[in-house]
Amino acid sequence: MSLIQLYIPTEVAHDTIYELAEMGNFQPKDLNPDLSAFQRPFNHRLTRLAEMARRTRLFNKQIKALEPPIGIPPLTAIPPFQCVGPRAQNAFDELDETLKEHERRLAEMNKSWEELGKRKGDLEEKKWVLRETAGFFNEAENRHTEIRSSFDEGDGTTPLLEAAAEYGTLPGEGIGAGGFDLEFVAGTIERTRMPTFERILWRVLRGNLYMNYSEIEEPFVDPVTGKKTYKDVFIIFAHGDELLAKIRKVAESMGGTLYTIDSSPDKRADALRETQARLEDVDAVLYNVGQTRRVELSKIAENLESWRDAIRREEDIYKTLNLLSYDPGRKTLVAEGWTPTRDITTIQLGLRRATETAGTSVPPILSELKTHQMPPTFLRTNKFTAGFQALIDAYGIATYQEVNPGLFTVITFPFLFAVMFGDIGHGILSVLAAGAMILFETRLATAGLGEMFEMFFYGRYMILLMGTFAIFTGFMYNDIFSKSFWIWQSGWQWPEKIEGPVTAISTGRVYPFGIDPLWSGAENALIFINSYKMKMSIIMGVIHMSFATCLNVPNFIFFNKRQNIVAEFVPQILFMWCIFGYLIICIIYKWSIDWSTADTTPPGLLNMLIYMFLAPGTVPDGSWLYPGQGFVQTILLLVAVICVPWMLCMKPYLMYKEHKKVQGQGYVGLRTDGEEEEAPRNSTTSGVDHGEEEETFGQAMDTGGDDEENPHDMGDVIIHQVIHTIEYCLGCISNTASYLRLWALSLAHAQLSEVLYDMTLQKIGFEWEGSAITGAVVIVFMFAVWFTLTIFILCLMEGLSAFLHAMRLHWVEACSKHYMAGGYPFTPLSFTENPADDTV
Repeated sequence: MSLIQLYIPTEVAHDTIYELAEMGNFQPKDLNPDLSAFQRPFNHRLTRLAEMARRTRLFNKQIKALEPPIGIPPLTAIPPFQCVGPRAQNAFDELDETLKEHERRLAEMNKSWEELGKRKGDLEEKKWVLRETAGFFNEAENRHTEIRSSFDEGDGTTPLLEAAAEYGTLPGEGIGAGGFDLEFVAGTIERTRMPTFERILWRVLRGNLYMNYSEIEEPFVDPVTGKKTYKDVFIIFAHGDELLAKIRKVAESMGGTLYTIDSSPDKRADALRETQARLEDVDAVLYNVGQTRRVELSKIAENLESWRDAIRREEDIYKTLNLLSYDPGRKTLVAEGWTPTRDITTIQLGLRRATETAGTSVPPILSELKTHQMPPTFLRTNKFTAGFQALIDAYGIATYQEVNPGLFTVITFPFLFAVMFGDIGHGILSVLAAGAMILFETRLATAGLGEMFEMFFYGRYMILLMGTFAIFTGFMYNDIFSKSFWIWQSGWQWPEKIEGPVTAISTGRVYPFGIDPLWSGAENALIFINSYKMKMSIIMGVIHMSFATCLNVPNFIFFNKRQNIVAEFVPQILFMWCIFGYLIICIIYKWSIDWSTADTTPPGLLNMLIYMFLAPGTVPDGSWLYPGQGFVQTILLLVAVICVPWMLCMKPYLMYKEHKKVQGQGYVGLRTDGEEEEAPRNSTTSGVDHGEEEETFGQAMDTGGDDEENPHDMGDVIIHQVIHTIEYCLGCISNTASYLRLWALSLAHAQLSEVLYDMTLQKIGFEWEGSAITGAVVIVFMFAVWFTLTIFILCLMEGLSAFLHAMRLHWVEACSKHYMAGGYPFTPLSFTENPADDTV
């Protein structure tokens, strides 16, 4: 990475930043850190662009809310908007006026639409009130006629008096006939409030009312929010203006709507016909307004994506221009930023294109600066390596130019995953799924798959490698969907006569690759597989951690910390291999011996390692492996013990001597271990030679003490080294034990696969007792059940579990041994989402 400085004439500043964003390889620095957002020179332009962006979001929201929706053409199908050139500013001014005009017209249409919608809702409510009120009065009139007939026939006065009490009439008077009529209040209220409304009226009026209500089946839709509301029609009879006033107040306080309804049947019918006619008129106007609004939004949708893209780019340009400083002496804008060194020539060509586009003859000037600031970390990836690098970046961004573990993760991660997921069948399913995503990746990349599936699609190449390695480890375990298979002839055979417990007979051959398939029928198969996988996990763990520790060496050499090789790397690797390296050598040596012909029994390596610490120099019974074992273990333990003070004291001592040496030469500062040295860069200038400008602007601007040296503090160094030593020594033990998860998850995966097969296909499908047709149907059904559970439980759930454990082994057990992760990512100015990745 190089820190470059650009002198940009004001007339080409806009087009220059646009060209840099198109290339996507320049990360600008903020040269105005003391200015607030409101003091930036181009804040007024950003405010205007923010208002334009708000209008486009408003249009997009209204377009998506239409039924049926309007299709918005993709950006590739729209002519590009003119963002650069002499007329670019005029184009944006015209776009601003166009958006304002569209917003004004849509606001008027929306206002009319809302008012007409509210008016239609009121008319709908009134129509329902008139209908329900007419129905109620018709029912009351019919009951009144029946009661009057009963009274004329001499059946007594009680029914008539009850009707009078209910409907407010006296004998000989009809409802609304001009006699003693009760007045009423009618209206609508939300259905959820009706019970409360009824109780309140009963208590306020002390029961001096008669109330009837009915539900409106159709919901009322709010024209603004689109919320559906269900309402009820009510009619309340009471006597006296005071009671009626109380009813109206209670109804209005609870959000009810009251309507004036005449008691005359003829007038009610006229009012209903008038309301129906007004509804038809409102519907016709609403349809015309809706069509006009749809045409307006269709016209907007034709260029909406082009407008949104142009506004977004313009905002990025002016946000970047706000980061630049103004040089009044040269009347130019000054920009500083990071760029990959090999892209400097590309940037120079881009600056020439920007000058030609702007139609001027004064090009921007580029110069490379000398600096001691730590550059951002830029790791070029492609669609194959992007997933693995993202896995490491989630742990931390690499310090500039340190060894990147993402390169080795391409192999180590899928391999450790496959150790826990070793099954040929499950590996083939993973490969097929990843292969399908790779085969149709162009189509799937633009399909909008959803958040969950997009994660799988992003890691499609990772899944491909994990499945491939799972097939390899499946051959090692001789396991395909929990079943073993025969490729070569077994090295064991069962005796011809089997009576009771038997022992397999060796044929003298060795199975060429993987586990002998005859082990699948043995009673002690689980014990053998457990021992094999547990020891294999320890071997892989120690090798993986040793490799991670060895990656410190190139880091120490590059950052000029060669004394750390002797002070840290050598004692660390000796400590690990004197204990756990010795253990894996013993494991391999034990595997190489035919204990069936040996004079002694196989030793217990765990007890051997424990007694190596508890009783140095002695080999207890059952732990003997080779002659001179006690002496060798004593020497190894002594070396491991010496490594602890070696790690603890050597580095502080070397730093103390270096500090004294520097002080003797007249210097007073010494960098600490956390700081990094960088070779000074030669300042090179391209473009127009500006003579004395290098004296003023030849160095990077001060960013708050990035180049200051921290004073040497021996106490801090000792404390840091004590913590680091304790962490490493304890970590070697805990991290080695952590690799036993390779054994545990591999065993769990195999056992779960076997149980699933036995409980579905084996016991229910193949052992079904019945007719052949029924048995075939059961087998087909149980195969579907087994295959579905295999996909969702063994491939997805178990696969995710193995993925997380493999990630943990890389983050905690491996990266903690060498990865400084003290950098920050390279985030260049770009109009694309992932400028640093060549991903799809």
